[in-house]
Amino acid sequence: MKKTLLTIVVLLAFTSITAQEKQNDSIRLNAYGQLVNRVPLVAENRNGILVFESKDQSMKTWFDLRVNFDAAHYFDENAYNAIGDGTTIRRLRFAMKTILYKHWTGEVDLNFAGGQLDVKDAFLGYRSDETKYYVKAGYFKEPISMETTTTSRYQTFIEEPFMTEFAPARQMGINFSKWDDKYLGVIGVHFNDVENLEVTTWSQDLNKAQGTDEGYSITGKAVFRPINIDHKVIHIGVSGSYRTPKTSWEFPNTYRISMRDMTNISRKKFLDSDNIPNVKSYILLGGELAACYNNLKFSSECIYTDITRETGFESYHASGCFASLSYLIFGGKYSYNDEEGEFTQVSRGKKWGDVELALRYDYINLNDTKAAVMGGSANGYTAGITYHVNPNVKFMINYSYINHDRYANGKGSLYVGHDVEGNLTRIPSLVAESAGKGGDDYGFIQARAEIDF
Repeated sequence: MKKTLLTIVVLLAFTSITAQEKQNDSIRLNAYGQLVNRVPLVAENRNGILVFESKDQSMKTWFDLRVNFDAAHYFDENAYNAIGDGTTIRRLRFAMKTILYKHWTGEVDLNFAGGQLDVKDAFLGYRSDETKYYVKAGYFKEPISMETTTTSRYQTFIEEPFMTEFAPARQMGINFSKWDDKYLGVIGVHFNDVENLEVTTWSQDLNKAQGTDEGYSITGKAVFRPINIDHKVIHIGVSGSYRTPKTSWEFPNTYRISMRDMTNISRKKFLDSDNIPNVKSYILLGGELAACYNNLKFSSECIYTDITRETGFESYHASGCFASLSYLIFGGKYSYNDEEGEFTQVSRGKKWGDVELALRYDYINLNDTKAAVMGGSANGYTAGITYHVNPNVKFMINYSYINHDRYANGKGSLYVGHDVEGNLTRIPSLVAESAGKGGDDYGFIQARAEIDF
């Protein structure tokens, strides 16, 4: 009898342990010992992108990596300044993006090019695809300039046009967007730049030493699309931003535009307004006109900036614009993203890919005689050809010719002409060349091999 009872107890205990073990197969704890819900994810390769997604599509995580290998040759034989050829890794991006519980989104995007770490995007958001609105907060691009907000993955040319230097790009902030087939509206409040150690150190030092407020900007954009059917779009956009000086600038209460000539390998900056002191606030005004019809695309933008300075100092004005035309030879088509208000990945016309031809004209003017700021002006002409191999690989070649004026002397560090004795000079007032002939003019060819996965 005792043996029988003992056997029954052992069997019951074993059955209980086995049932508990089976039940525990579905239990998982996080690193802090808390019970977590389990949602199986299916791994798929979607056009070369590794995606993990739940069956009900409420959970989704994917990788977004990008590498640009660039090379450039400069035709500087007749230029006033020697410009060195070279190669570089233009971008080395690693990003991870997610959708949680259907509506919540998150993204972290880092750039490792040049041997340093830069934060490109880091934000969380809430999106409603049913009512088409999106709220996000963190570090991301302000809604100024279609060309700036378009990911470099889908840009038509190797480098952005001159006028994008005015656009503030990424800043800390929060914004709200609402869209439909015919319109897009975005409004946001933004603060400092936190891209890397340099800009965050400037801000922290001012905070520590002087208790300086970091500054803010209020930025908005409105887009109207009278035609938006399949691959046929007309895009009309206006944007504006009111901005105060930011502590993430190297010198507080100043404004400066300092830029390269649509090439990253040459480090020379011909166009440079230098630091404009006593800045109180400034505004940006932008206009966009773009359209596509199947395999033909037109895009143009202008940006105007008005710098208000302290009493007794003249305001400063500068502007820039561009216009471009591109064509997919073998029947590919251009696509448009309603939510972002920008062109996205092209579709290729042939199984082996497609070839895109493109032309662009650029203009920028940093000269304001009334404000006594002569940062230079320039015209740029670019022709490009891109071979879209597949959704992940493309090869690009661009030829550009840049025509500077005599004030584009890199803050006094670059030659802009000859004096009356025939010697090279960096001083615009000493240039002996006739009107319109001063300034360093040169052409260059650059190439890119890109992979996105």
